[in-house]
Amino acid sequence: MVQERIILGIDPGTIIMGYGILMVEGRTPRIETMGVLELNKYDDHYLRLRRIYERTLALIDEYHPDELAIEAPFFGKNVQSMLKLGRAQGAAITAALNRELPIYEYAPLKIKMAITGNGQASKEQVAGMLQHILHIPNENMLPHLDATDGLAAAFCHYLQTSRPVQKQAYSGWKDFIAKNPGKVKK
Repeated sequence: MVQERIILGIDPGTIIMGYGILMVEGRTPRIETMGVLELNKYDDHYLRLRRIYERTLALIDEYHPDELAIEAPFFGKNVQSMLKLGRAQGAAITAALNRELPIYEYAPLKIKMAITGNGQASKEQVAGMLQHILHIPNENMLPHLDATDGLAAAFCHYLQTSRPVQKQAYSGWKDFIAKNPGKVKK
């Protein structure tokens, strides 16, 4: 029996919120949808938070994800921007909590590293790698890279939770040999 799960990924923002839905059947991920919520038409910051909450609830109710993967706010120089970003993240998290979804938070560096192997990768590099890995046709790629950033959070979570569990960790060859005396020929 093939186990199925759906991951909602969100890149929170107070101007544009990106999201992606990843369907995982067994060990095979595929994109279900991705998009953005444009918030710049609202002057009131609190109204923007309400729209983030409402859109996140609508996505949860439409796609019935099993988990939420969300990008954590990064520490920047502008404290006010960081506070607003944290509030946007909080609005999306509150929607997930309202629907009793497990929440997983990933730093931007970790997401970039998981997708591209480079924690300093650009949004374009992340989008290109996701397009390649998930076989997304050019016509389905969106001009706003926030959408692929939301999808990247979901894909990062898939990678983090789909790896086989290591039975035992080793600090090096000497440690491996010491812990596996019958498996190594001298």
